Amino acid sequence: MNNPRLRRWSDPRWATRFPLLRRFLPLVHEDLGHTYSRGLFKWLVIAPIIGVVTGLAITAVAVVILKVVWPPVLAFYLLHHWAIIPGIAFGFLVTGLIMQFFTPDPNEHSTEEVIRSYHKHGGVIDMRPFFAKLLAAVTTVGSGGSAALEGPSIYGGAAIGSWIWERARRFKLNPRDRRVMLISGAAAGMAAVFRAPLTGMVFALEMPYRDDLAHEALLPSLIASVVSYVTLAAILGAAPIFNFAASESFTGKDLVWCALLGVVIGLAAMIFDTTFRRTRQFVVAWSIPHWLKLTLGGALTGVCGLFFLAIYPGQLVPIGPNYEAVGMILDTRHTAPALIIFGILKLLATIFSLGSGGVSAMFVPLFLTGGSFGTAFAELAAHSTNLELYAAVGMASFIAAGYKTPLAAVVFVAEATGGHAFIIPALIGSAVAYGVSGDASVSGDQQLHEGTRIAELQNLSVGEFMERRVVCISPTLSLREFAALAAPPHIQTCFPVVENRRVLGIAHVKSLMQVASEKWAETQVADILDRNVKRVPPDCDATEALRLLAEEQTPAILLVTADDQSLEGVVTRSDILKALTGAREPA
Repeated sequence: MNNPRLRRWSDPRWATRFPLLRRFLPLVHEDLGHTYSRGLFKWLVIAPIIGVVTGLAITAVAVVILKVVWPPVLAFYLLHHWAIIPGIAFGFLVTGLIMQFFTPDPNEHSTEEVIRSYHKHGGVIDMRPFFAKLLAAVTTVGSGGSAALEGPSIYGGAAIGSWIWERARRFKLNPRDRRVMLISGAAAGMAAVFRAPLTGMVFALEMPYRDDLAHEALLPSLIASVVSYVTLAAILGAAPIFNFAASESFTGKDLVWCALLGVVIGLAAMIFDTTFRRTRQFVVAWSIPHWLKLTLGGALTGVCGLFFLAIYPGQLVPIGPNYEAVGMILDTRHTAPALIIFGILKLLATIFSLGSGGVSAMFVPLFLTGGSFGTAFAELAAHSTNLELYAAVGMASFIAAGYKTPLAAVVFVAEATGGHAFIIPALIGSAVAYGVSGDASVSGDQQLHEGTRIAELQNLSVGEFMERRVVCISPTLSLREFAALAAPPHIQTCFPVVENRRVLGIAHVKSLMQVASEKWAETQVADILDRNVKRVPPDCDATEALRLLAEEQTPAILLVTADDQSLEGVVTRSDILKALTGAREPA
């Protein structure tokens, strides 16, 4: 480069020739550093990968169940009602054999496995039974179990996100990122199966908690959900999966009725949630082979379907994924008693299907039951012709009360059904149902909120996280020597005082201020020794350590000592906070 002017501008140090640039460039660099300090750029690469892989996987699952397996099975059941009970029982028998012999724990699958992995296993999902669990979901739903595709979709997406974490080490991912990728994959799976990206993101963020959100996964979940939705839409189309439009507006009177509907749905959901969890606990503890539990559950599921068809012959039946039932409830006139019985039998079939160990989840069953109850409520109580309004509110309310995901419930109704005009009534009904149902939830692994993670400290002993690298001093040390020792680079604010391996107490650096500096040479550490410090053994649990540190008039440090009073380590509040974070992320 012979041109002097070009050489001058190509020199990276050219900015130093300009005083203003030399003055402001460090500030710009500092601001950009703060702006992008959380490493958001990595999600622009990783989240789309999660979305594409999950979208393709869930598209395959949806095609197999909804287009290949379930349509001919449903047609056969409707023509030959006698085949319903043996057909579902056989399908569940196959599911039980798959789960019992091809998975390490037949009771761990679907959304519960994802929630448990998020809270207890740092986002780790064992990929060895991945395909076996997806196959078990196909046999559960495809044979007529009262469930739908959200179970394998959420599990499949979450497992893919966890698996990609292991293969994306070049992005310098930390253990906490695995939990983020787990939730992002779950969001992508939900977004794809319901063709509702916003629903997928919100549901996945709400899923781990009953009254909180997994905030750290917001951006990657959003990106993964959109990409997954686009991937599936490019193959199967982008039309809403349950398409009914909000053709009528609502009045103030309707809002009052919607609130009352929320009360009814909240009470029904509370009873269902409690019954389902008790049933699930009983079945898990039942000491018979897993395949036999599922066979019995499948037979009882078939009884629910056969009983309804015996009373109300037709195309509507409370078994299977039931996507077609939404249109039947809204477009075909059914009496209020028929809708109520349909909803009750749908809930019973769901308890038998999933309570016995069926591999899927109950988002659609709750959604469908809420729609049938809402439509019946419009006919019996509100005497309204606007059935779509009350169906939408019932759908959102039952999901909000059952899964404790009120935001996802409302967004789902608006996004998956096309009923955007019903958002306000759905919000009212969902909020009331959520409050009336209390803390009852179909999930036993959901936690109240992020703050409740402190309960995890009960399983930790201070010996697992105490600080062992501690500088100790002798009681005969002069304060001048102590002051020199406490100077930087040491960052300790107090030092254990040890004599003959026995710990006597602690010496605070701030205690130096209580003695005139000219007397430091003749004053010993023993003269400022603080013996009012708590001592705990290494097996003391972390919650007890936190209680001791919270007491007034007590130094903010605990001495961890052995039986012979020798020092093992120290514990401070910051150590407990680190332990709380570490409890979320396995070493």
